[in-house]
Amino acid sequence: MASRDATVLRFAERPAVSAAEAPERPPERPVLLGIGGLTRHFGSVTAVADIDLDVRAGEVTALLGDNGAGKSTLVSMLSGVTAPSAGEMRIDGRPVSFADPAEARAAGIATVFQNLSLIEDRSIAENLFLGCELTRFGFILDRRRMKAEAQAVLDRMRVNLPPVTTAVRHLSGGQRQAVAVARTILRGARLVIMDEPTAALGVRETAKVLDLIRSLRDQGSAVLLVSHNMDNVFDVADRAVILRLGRKVADLRIAATSKADVVGLVMGTGA
Repeated sequence: MASRDATVLRFAERPAVSAAEAPERPPERPVLLGIGGLTRHFGSVTAVADIDLDVRAGEVTALLGDNGAGKSTLVSMLSGVTAPSAGEMRIDGRPVSFADPAEARAAGIATVFQNLSLIEDRSIAENLFLGCELTRFGFILDRRRMKAEAQAVLDRMRVNLPPVTTAVRHLSGGQRQAVAVARTILRGARLVIMDEPTAALGVRETAKVLDLIRSLRDQGSAVLLVSHNMDNVFDVADRAVILRLGRKVADLRIAATSKADVVGLVMGTGA
């Protein structure tokens, strides 16, 4: 309890932004993913209830909430791991439903979980094409083309990594995040869900991951950032969606709020 109180005090250093001081609202970007009334029951327990949310292209939306708020359940529904009990999802205004993660990926939604799902002894290029290797004549691996396309996607993302022939075991935590995200872009993801991407990373590696998130946004991708790190959220996010006890309690523009206000909403002590 003492550490949580200390966190609130630290975040309270930034004063709330009044309506008069708030910057002019920028033009809204197109909605890539829209969800309405999304609900998930597990037996008699309602994990997520009646969630409405628009995720826009070219924006970073932070998904915030304390443990048990419903973040993981919501992400599992968006990524095709869990089917909703009620509600709807739309991509570009068209209704969608996912029977499994493969269908979510085919629709342009990719999730980068904390474990990253990389194979240590394989190269960067091999990890990028894992499960969808390029071949010649239908059965010979086209390693030259995979290397070229791997480098091309990394260049497009403005990511500086060792040669794509380098084994993943030699990469730092931030570099591994870059490989995992690059794999989603290579496979056509338009919405990248990132689950605590800076957890356990040092300051320098965290900065690299935040730069990667900015690069995705600047190139028009939508990013849904699940994080407990408020400094990171206020550094890169455009909006903060806050869940508490399975319900959405706020959807705020970062430029028009404060860390203290957001923490209060997360903990249930705010307005």
